[in-house]
Amino acid sequence: MRDTSLPWEQARRVAAASSGPLAVAEARLTESVGSVLARPIVALTDLPPFASAAMDGYAVRGDGPWRISEENPQLAGQAPSAALDEGHAIPIATGALLPEGASAVLRREDAVVENALHGARLYARDPLTGLADDLNRPPAPGTDIRPQGEECSVGDTLIPAGAILGPAAVGLAAAAGYDVLEVIPAPTVAVMVLGDELLERGLPRGGRVRDALGPLVPPWLASFGARANPPVRVPDSRQALVDEIEDSTADVIVTTGSTASGPVDFVHDVLDHLGARWIVDGVQVRPGHPMVLAKLLDGRHVIGLPGNPLAAVSGLVTLAMPLIMSLRGLPDLAANPPSTVATLLDDVRAHPHDTRLIPVTLEAGGVARPLLYGGPAMLRGLALADGIAVIPPQAGERGARVEVLPLPHLP
Repeated sequence: MRDTSLPWEQARRVAAASSGPLAVAEARLTESVGSVLARPIVALTDLPPFASAAMDGYAVRGDGPWRISEENPQLAGQAPSAALDEGHAIPIATGALLPEGASAVLRREDAVVENALHGARLYARDPLTGLADDLNRPPAPGTDIRPQGEECSVGDTLIPAGAILGPAAVGLAAAAGYDVLEVIPAPTVAVMVLGDELLERGLPRGGRVRDALGPLVPPWLASFGARANPPVRVPDSRQALVDEIEDSTADVIVTTGSTASGPVDFVHDVLDHLGARWIVDGVQVRPGHPMVLAKLLDGRHVIGLPGNPLAAVSGLVTLAMPLIMSLRGLPDLAANPPSTVATLLDDVRAHPHDTRLIPVTLEAGGVARPLLYGGPAMLRGLALADGIAVIPPQAGERGARVEVLPLPHLP
């Protein structure tokens, strides 16, 4: 049989180039975090939209002492009070609309109010004595006032297209007057776990083992920015897999297991039956050689991961990561996934023809220490790792400089 597998670096490039971004859609602010902005956020209003108090205190006009009325404070969210006359003041709360004519805000902690027969009088507090300042020195004009348009003016570009929207960005969009944003949405991913031998709970028994990929794959996909659905268990049946793929509405389908040529390995047969176009059929990498990538007639992608846990992770970083970045509209990240370079602390047994991916810890001085338990079916080394080192064919000697792929970021 002709070997169709691709070198590891080429497979990543092919996966990145296999799709463009998803269609632009409108998303509510709460749904847009993590999406890529398709149109720039342009201020629909000045920020602040009106001059307001930056501190609790008194809005004042002119020199002190000021005549005040404690009965009608200006509060945030209220309509403007009457214009201030020269020599007058009014209590004001942080964020409240500044009365017309006000020249400054005197902070409450810097103010002294004295009651007299003809009404209350406001003085600035002398910083030395803590008493009323007899010199009646007013705060400098503009003190503790947020002027209208201090942050931006209507029409200003606040965030350019192509930015990944974080919580602060959608908060700014809300302040600037937006209810929805035009974004390239995060792709939805269906995860289908194949294998009748897999148990969902309890101890391994009767020749059956626990499913490690159901809990592992969705959060790993989420670390790429995808919206991964909870895993679906699919029986070892050709028709069951056909039905699940045809019924799915996800942008990407990720299967685990059944990618090789065993008696119940149906992925190749099912994708041929569905008329899929093969993009990657095998990768020259250990572990994970039988990973696949195909495109269905309706444009959805299918990634077939090997069933062994570490081999499946190899497929995630090789094929899923660049494809998802392309679908999100992040071509630079798709073509150049984030990685670091480190120096191997120990010799690693290289493969004569294939790239090896091995778990490593990163130590001081940019050193990568290879970990034990790096077999295709093992996760013990990966669970303790800081990254995955890329060992080219016939390389891996101590002191070599190697690329290290990051693991999913944890908050």
